[in-house]
Amino acid sequence: MRKSVKWLLVGVFGFVVLLVVALAGLSRWAGSDDFRTMAQQRASTALGVPVQLGRIELTLWPKPGVALRDVHIATRPALTLEQLDARPMWLSLLVGRPVLDALVLRNAVLPQGGLLALVANLQKGAAKSPSATPPPLPRRILLEKVSWIDTAGQKLTVDAEVAFEHGPLPELARFDVVAGRYAGAKAVLERQAEAWQLRAEIGGGTITGPLRLQPQKGGGWRLSGDIVTDKVEVSALTAPSRTMTGRVEARTSLQADFREASELADMLRSQTRFTVRHAVLHGIDLAQAVRTLGISRGGQTALDTLTGSVVTQGKVVHLNNLVASSGLLSATGNVTLAADRTLDGKVTAALGGALGVPLKVAGTLDAPSVSPTGVALPAAADLGSRIGGGIKGLFGK
Repeated sequence: MRKSVKWLLVGVFGFVVLLVVALAGLSRWAGSDDFRTMAQQRASTALGVPVQLGRIELTLWPKPGVALRDVHIATRPALTLEQLDARPMWLSLLVGRPVLDALVLRNAVLPQGGLLALVANLQKGAAKSPSATPPPLPRRILLEKVSWIDTAGQKLTVDAEVAFEHGPLPELARFDVVAGRYAGAKAVLERQAEAWQLRAEIGGGTITGPLRLQPQKGGGWRLSGDIVTDKVEVSALTAPSRTMTGRVEARTSLQADFREASELADMLRSQTRFTVRHAVLHGIDLAQAVRTLGISRGGQTALDTLTGSVVTQGKVVHLNNLVASSGLLSATGNVTLAADRTLDGKVTAALGGALGVPLKVAGTLDAPSVSPTGVALPAAADLGSRIGGGIKGLFGK
């Protein structure tokens, strides 16, 4: 009996030694140029674009993992990743069905154009092999200082964690914006029985409410939600533009029907009722435009309140039923913000109860302008006299 136990222990010890030697050899091979070249070729084939890997590292303790360093994916523009860690679960390795416990991405720069090109390549590959089974999602995705650059060249850098339990939809997502246009903003999205509850902190206020994602007949998805905005600084939402400042309170309903995630921005529709308190319009002086019946560029307009509604259709924003008031100044109107950030609208402004002056809103979000419309300036002396008589002495000579 003792001899049997002795030889069993010797056998186990020998197996462990062989396993350690094999793993050490595997780790050394994984770091070799031959293995890196082979991995580059397979990654390039899978993604449909050239991929360069600076170095591959294999770790075994305390947790197994593969680290890819200095990754360059040659989309246009290119995607760059300083480090990508894949951490499988030990048990899944032992049974021969690897499942990732975590996927960690560090110090990456991901331009929007490059991401869309990569997604298009992956979709083409999936169409060629419709029977291929996609790999299971990791239990967690961690982002550390990952930067996204939009088509306008604006960068947004985040730290984030997304946790999956069952299926392709997350149970929990956390985002912290560490740099860029929304720096300092934080958001948590937590899955509950029938919706995800959103809570975001931005511009000294909060954005909260449920978001629902439902599958549709014939494929595709429907996103809907009811969002409450409370005491958020307006310029924090429009950054880097500061055309308007002030605290906004709003209620928003939104909906989008889409098949691919890349369609979401174009398919989103929303309706919002809002009030901005102590608002300041930068780049426009409505009082000056009314007094002089001339084009106003520059200056600012202080308002006690600004109310209205916002309707969005994809990237186009319609501001309707605007009502502004501040002492002697009052204004009403409608303005549209196009996808290219140009402004087009009409506003009627009045001072001290005098006749309202119709003004055309033009320019861009960053450089707005207003000018009289429907008024023949050379023959406007009588109109100007009536307005001037109503506000004489209020603004000096």
